[in-house]
Amino acid sequence: MEEIPGYKKFLSEIIITEDTLQTRIAELGAEISKDYQGEDLLLICILRGAVLFLTDLMRHISVPHAIDFMAVSSYGAGARQSSGMVRITLDLKADIHDRNVLLVEDIVDSGHTLASVLELLDTRHPKSLRVCALLDKTTRREAVVPLRYIGFDIEDKFVFGYGLDLDEYYRNLPFIGVVDLDQYTPPD
Repeated sequence: MEEIPGYKKFLSEIIITEDTLQTRIAELGAEISKDYQGEDLLLICILRGAVLFLTDLMRHISVPHAIDFMAVSSYGAGARQSSGMVRITLDLKADIHDRNVLLVEDIVDSGHTLASVLELLDTRHPKSLRVCALLDKTTRREAVVPLRYIGFDIEDKFVFGYGLDLDEYYRNLPFIGVVDLDQYTPPD
């Protein structure tokens, strides 16, 4: 794999390697497959951060499933934490009424954004509504959100890579790293 330039100067540490990510995602896929055996399943990916996770996860889900996408915004440009104001910028195309819905999320910290999305989706009367989150920052939790499947519990650190952006860049890194904000300069 060709080296992705620039990130090493502000990479504090790699907290989850590519191999560790892929091993855990395979385990999650097997667990989801077991739980939804014989059931209709719709995976809803929260854009943009969860795209890599969704594509790898769905390769490990052996039950038939469909996918759809939502885009939700609660961060302003350059913000490092949620504003608490949640906007749906892309809504579902699929009707989720009486379907098993699994929301696929990259990271849950305060939980406010996810709680708002779950509340909205619940009004559409799915048969079941569960969450699969790659990363869980439980120490930052302010809203109660039921996470059924969790990839990794992580400390309260600013992370990037594997779908998680740093000012919209570096989503393509194959690992999850911690940003040294003292060394990071946002792009122009």
